[in-house]
Amino acid sequence: MPPFIYLASQSPRRSQLLEQLGVAHHLLLPNAAGDVAEDAEAIEAVVDAEPARDYVQRVTGLKLDAAVARLARRALAPAPVLCSDTTVALDGQILGKPLDAADARRMLALLAGREHEVLTAVAMEHEGRRLAALSVSQVRFAPMTTEQIAAYVESGEPMGKAGAYGIQGRAAAYVQSISGSYSGIMGLPLFETAALLRGMGWAL
Repeated sequence: MPPFIYLASQSPRRSQLLEQLGVAHHLLLPNAAGDVAEDAEAIEAVVDAEPARDYVQRVTGLKLDAAVARLARRALAPAPVLCSDTTVALDGQILGKPLDAADARRMLALLAGREHEVLTAVAMEHEGRRLAALSVSQVRFAPMTTEQIAAYVESGEPMGKAGAYGIQGRAAAYVQSISGSYSGIMGLPLFETAALLRGMGWAL
């Protein structure tokens, strides 16, 4: 087994969580200079009436397909490739990354005072063998005033985050309770990730 893995994610939180496990890793990111352009937004597009669990696992698989092709195309040293994707679901509605500040305010207004699901899929491939897992957690938000929502959105933190919040940031002030995986809510469920790594022969 190589002494490192590739993490195909631009999320600094996922990199930090891998470091927490003591896993050496290199980033394998799309759209590097001189490489083929990749359309990440197309990969994350929601299919009509698609259940959130199906969506997050499908998107993670597509991201892993793209990352494995990227590795081969760039003729990099072979090593396991890890991908993950997170989405938020409320009453069956998928809440992805907000399009703008108004969309972020809309999402947070929906979540305020309610319990929602956070689903994070993780998948890993090495030498043609693929393993995958899904983490499902529940998060309950306290009620939020319009002013509190606006102030949080103005901080800029909701942008680029599923459900328009990051539990490891300022939004924690409004999280009443969680049930499930804190690291999964952050974007990389460590229990499931460790199981995939061990399944690939990695010694943690």
